[in-house]
Amino acid sequence: MPEGVNRGPLDVKEDASGGADAQGPSGLAVGACLRNQGVPLIILERANCIASLWQNRTYDRLKLHLPKKFCQLPNFPFPEDFPEYPTKYQFIAYLESYAKHFDINPHFNETVMSAKYDQTFGLWRVKTISSSGSNPGGQVEYICRSLVVATGENAEQVSPEFEGLEDFDGNVTHAGDYKSGASYRGKRVLVVGCGNSGMEVSLDLCNHNAKPSMVVRSSVHVLPREVFGISTFQLAALMMKWFPIWLIDKILLIFARLIFGNVEKYGLKRPSLGPLELKNTLGKTPVLDIGALKRIRSGDIKVVPGIKRISRGRVELVNGEIHEIDSVVLATGYRSNVPSWLKVSNFFSFDHFQLQYIY
Repeated sequence: MPEGVNRGPLDVKEDASGGADAQGPSGLAVGACLRNQGVPLIILERANCIASLWQNRTYDRLKLHLPKKFCQLPNFPFPEDFPEYPTKYQFIAYLESYAKHFDINPHFNETVMSAKYDQTFGLWRVKTISSSGSNPGGQVEYICRSLVVATGENAEQVSPEFEGLEDFDGNVTHAGDYKSGASYRGKRVLVVGCGNSGMEVSLDLCNHNAKPSMVVRSSVHVLPREVFGISTFQLAALMMKWFPIWLIDKILLIFARLIFGNVEKYGLKRPSLGPLELKNTLGKTPVLDIGALKRIRSGDIKVVPGIKRISRGRVELVNGEIHEIDSVVLATGYRSNVPSWLKVSNFFSFDHFQLQYIY
């Protein structure tokens, strides 16, 4: 046994047949389903709470972008008094209730350092390190027959480098650390990124009387959250029973054009691929508008092209324009950290392993 491994937990857990890293909605759902089937399991979570992404790395105004019936977990509906689009705090309360209802008790503050399949014994060897408790820095190795990776696509913040950013004397924040526009009142804020987070942060800044400029470097699909009172997501899901994706994309874009008009004149160029095809091929999610487009039309949110360089109190854009700015919010997304610790030769091709990757 490797040096530093705690033998006690290994002896208890080597017969476990399931394990999961992370305790968001997917990890909770898998844990509950395994428990209902009588499968022994261990759930590992590097943070100190249920749904850490929702609790620690989301802004205050966030709501579910999809109707609640599409977001509820197995065998546990949302409370009837919750609105159609629950708030961040309602969703956190729902997830905590789910964990309590199914008696899910993760091992918190335990970060997976590596997970490797031992082909000789047909078992997974999962090594972790503790970040708190009675043994900070202590290492444990778990042995299990099956591994479920439920860490999602948003494990690590992506913060691109810009020339001169180190000389900028204002506040620079990633959207994962942004909470509210209250502290930005009256300030000129450069929001880098035009996805759902970039749009919503820009809208929130407007609502707090800040002056946001949103960097739109590439093309983006903006769709209405609802069409004639029906969720766009629900409408697309219904059409997929009868129509091919390319036709559904055309229908969605027709609805978007009828509701929004020509968004390209505001600096929002649409991709050549349709929204569903783009999501399927490149993983790029379309923006579901909740009011940002109206503020773009009015000029409250300024759309600007890519960044050439940033300096003290200003940004120079690729078109040569120079804008005075007080703060920067990086709505530049996240990435998975799975390749850094999941030790397999071909991450996307191991049907012979008992492993599922859940987004």
